[in-house]
Amino acid sequence: MIEAKQPLVSIIVPAYNEEVNAVSSLKNLLKQDYPNFNILFVDDGSKDETLKRVSEAFPNHDKIKIFTKPNGGKASALNHGIQQTDAGYVVCIDADTKLYPNAISLMMYHFLHENADPNIGAVAGNVKVGNQINLLTLWQSIEYVTSQNFDRMAYANINAITVVPGAIGTFKKEAIQKAGGLTTDTLAEDCDLTMRILRAGYVIENENKAIAMTEAPERTKQFVKQRTRWTFGVMQSFWKHRDTLFKKKYKALGNWAIPNILIFQFLIPFFSPLADLIMIAGLFAGNAERILVYYLAFMLVDASISIAAFFFEKEKPYKLIWIIPQRFCYRWIMYVVLFKSLRKAIKGELQTWGILKRTGNVKEL
Repeated sequence: MIEAKQPLVSIIVPAYNEEVNAVSSLKNLLKQDYPNFNILFVDDGSKDETLKRVSEAFPNHDKIKIFTKPNGGKASALNHGIQQTDAGYVVCIDADTKLYPNAISLMMYHFLHENADPNIGAVAGNVKVGNQINLLTLWQSIEYVTSQNFDRMAYANINAITVVPGAIGTFKKEAIQKAGGLTTDTLAEDCDLTMRILRAGYVIENENKAIAMTEAPERTKQFVKQRTRWTFGVMQSFWKHRDTLFKKKYKALGNWAIPNILIFQFLIPFFSPLADLIMIAGLFAGNAERILVYYLAFMLVDASISIAAFFFEKEKPYKLIWIIPQRFCYRWIMYVVLFKSLRKAIKGELQTWGILKRTGNVKEL
């Protein structure tokens, strides 16, 4: 821990219909070992008992301030919370999330150590699935480790992180303000803000040991609903920042991050179902042996990357046994998500946040 007096950090917790999780999440946040923080809970016009339960659980608490406002979406709630604090740093988290006690201290170290880059605008944390209770949530936990978190570790080396996750991220308040605050014109407000902070010339770092446990959807219908919003929001963010594509002035954002989204999140997944169907047709056309050799090679490379990701995350390797059915079943669900999002984009439909049913199954920390 840095010896000098630590600056105030405000933890902003936006919530909409989070009566199942809100109180336990706030109790968890009070366990943070960072010595100078407060919590700003912003109820975004919830229709359930979120506000009532939080108000009853924390009346006149010296570290928790409770606000309520008409429903306007997560970005609006975060902006409201940021406006209410004079702290120089803010941590933005989801109301269903629980942090390890050292999470904020680890992220703040990036800003405060004696060799810290003064141009750091944000630090991304590490999100893990806290409710691994069935096959779907287990598959999501593998994806978080082998894809989202592993990619973020790599992109941090070239300042190309495109999403400081909504579940855990620390921001220099002036970076948010210089970037124009959170906006409501995309559903991926965390992705859009991250890109605008990069465009403003800031550095975004990653802290893999700052861990947040989030509640993942436990049913396929809820999962598709969540991922369609995410995918649609990333499409909106990509289109909003398309002017950075291959522009030198935007450095890694324009030359790596934006092209990576286009190629690996949209183009390749779009044609992947066709490739799968051609492979299946080839198996019955006398080329089974050659196809299976190539596919086995692909699976070995894929497995080696996943093993490396699990090694860096210090995750239990036995979970990887589920990666084979994940690659067959889970990816086809993601194809459905992609095509639903593309259809909405082509038709010009609007996608709202809606409501995900919460279970409160994230384990206590």
